[in-house]
Amino acid sequence: MSNIDIKDVVAHIKKEFIIPPEPRETKAEAKDEDDKASATEPEQDKTSEPPRKKQKLTGTHKNRPKLVKAPRSSKLCRALWCLEKGDETSSCSYPKCDFMHDISAFLSAKPSDLGPECHNFRTYGRCHYGLVCRFGGDHIEGERNKVEQRPNGVTGPATSNTLKKEVQHLLRKRQYDFTKAKEANRKAQSEVAKNADKAKNSEKATGTPDSTTTVPATAIDNSDTQANIVTGTPTTDATADVSAPPSTTDKNGEKCDTKVVIKNGEKTACEGNGQTHHLGPASDEDLVKPTAGERRKKTIDWRGKTYLAPLTTLGNLPFRRICKKFGADITCGEMALAANLLQGFPSEWALVKRHASEDCFGIQLCGSNAETMVKCAQLLDENADFDFMDINMGCPIDLIYKQGGGSALMRRQGCLEQMVRGMTQVLSRPLTLKMRTAVYRDTKVAHNLVQRAKLWDISMVTIHGRSKEQRYLKLADWDYVGQCAVAAQPMPLFGNGDVLSYEDYNACLNNTGVAGIMIARGALIKPWVFQEIKEQRHWDISSSERLDMLRDFTNFGLEHWGSDNEGVEKTRRFLLEWLSFLHRYVPVGLLESTQKINQQPPAFRGRDDLETLMASRSVNDWIKISEMLLGSVPADFAFLPKHKANAY
Repeated sequence: MSNIDIKDVVAHIKKEFIIPPEPRETKAEAKDEDDKASATEPEQDKTSEPPRKKQKLTGTHKNRPKLVKAPRSSKLCRALWCLEKGDETSSCSYPKCDFMHDISAFLSAKPSDLGPECHNFRTYGRCHYGLVCRFGGDHIEGERNKVEQRPNGVTGPATSNTLKKEVQHLLRKRQYDFTKAKEANRKAQSEVAKNADKAKNSEKATGTPDSTTTVPATAIDNSDTQANIVTGTPTTDATADVSAPPSTTDKNGEKCDTKVVIKNGEKTACEGNGQTHHLGPASDEDLVKPTAGERRKKTIDWRGKTYLAPLTTLGNLPFRRICKKFGADITCGEMALAANLLQGFPSEWALVKRHASEDCFGIQLCGSNAETMVKCAQLLDENADFDFMDINMGCPIDLIYKQGGGSALMRRQGCLEQMVRGMTQVLSRPLTLKMRTAVYRDTKVAHNLVQRAKLWDISMVTIHGRSKEQRYLKLADWDYVGQCAVAAQPMPLFGNGDVLSYEDYNACLNNTGVAGIMIARGALIKPWVFQEIKEQRHWDISSSERLDMLRDFTNFGLEHWGSDNEGVEKTRRFLLEWLSFLHRYVPVGLLESTQKINQQPPAFRGRDDLETLMASRSVNDWIKISEMLLGSVPADFAFLPKHKANAY
């Protein structure tokens, strides 16, 4: 159901913008040169060297250069960073502090500023990095910091979900009260055991596996039903028998035949005496509504929303702010490991931070142990601000998979059920699942999991139309995603995979019956895809507008990671990681037809020098772009992108 041609893998660029390839030497010429070179070189003993392995073109670069931190003795003590005019130099409260306390010596050894204006000072009237800011010339006078009042009264970035010191102390001392989580986990474990016994007894009685645990893929591959769901037309003429259970007795004790039929999309029991009654979920009249003192879970209207996928490394808070400016409806933080959150690691808690502009924000958790996940759900529900929680069931990374988390949960359905049932008991917000089609390409199981999820109080499910093994080497299977959307009714299901334009979005949404679309790589290549979807048009964004977008990202990064030396370099490296995807974009004005996500462009020149620079695949050119925004890089700076996948 996708509108992508798997054989069309080259972007169609207008001829006047294509750079002609350099002439290559023929194989005969190359062979002659190799023969001449081998004749002049002395023979070497080839048996002493092991054979070279073929270079792997997927996965991540393992030997990437790391950010080298300066020694503590060369850093200014944090207690002295934000001294204002009139403040006396206070003594450090730590007698064995390893940091520098001589402000004059620090300022004299401090490198020159990277720019004349400090974004934090200009925006909020003060810079929280004070004397160590790499743009400090804008607010440092002598050995003190200037502070100015702003009309809106805001003094810093509007972020939440920062780990409190008292909570961190309780977590590290293992004194946090998880009584609620432990009780919920015991109840969930008991419920799973009961369901397993019922399934075994049902299998023994009927001789067939229980239908709630195994559903063949062909059972949901019904084109008529799917068409009705997509178009919204009811099947008024079709009445299908589902089962014929044994005859029952009416109120007078007389036997009457009962059969279950589907009419207008609803199950109905028709008895022999002509009486009918509704089967399935209870209607609003039959529901027992909670009293005023009982907790009511928050609900979210998922349908028709655009959803920015949780992206490891690249789905950071500054990038999510960019996507919100372009119209993304739903955002989700980067995948956070439940075990690390429970240990109070600040680096892990940084992944769940939320900006005020994220009006519908979720936290994605990854874990392999049900009790750990339930505890983490309680911890976040009591100490974090979010609208929904998502369980990661799609991570293909081997380290996560071998520990039983990520996509491995698709094979550990007993653990998954216990995890979900326990988390829903401790959460006051909706719980969602994000999964792939399967672990292995030939054995799709997502449709089974979707049907089971309807029994677990799951608010929404997202399916990435690829298996764990496929990664990104094949196109997403939107036909199968559509089948899962039919099986999920009435629970909303989102699809994910290969959406790069509003045309892709419309094709996937209208042909599958999904409730919405999650966008991942498409948002990394062109974050303004959300605005294109809202306005239903292609936006021929100029190079200067794209540079302004990158400038916003660096400013947001200086707010989030800091404007000191380490914060600037973190911002630069995350910017370069993003540029490793952004350079794949081909401007609309250069194309003969719409670019698809699997199409790799030939070498081309832009309409101006900046557009040509942004299309470069060279790391050195990406560094030049970063220097336009963050100043010159250090002399020993080196960068290698995290992902080395050759898949477009």
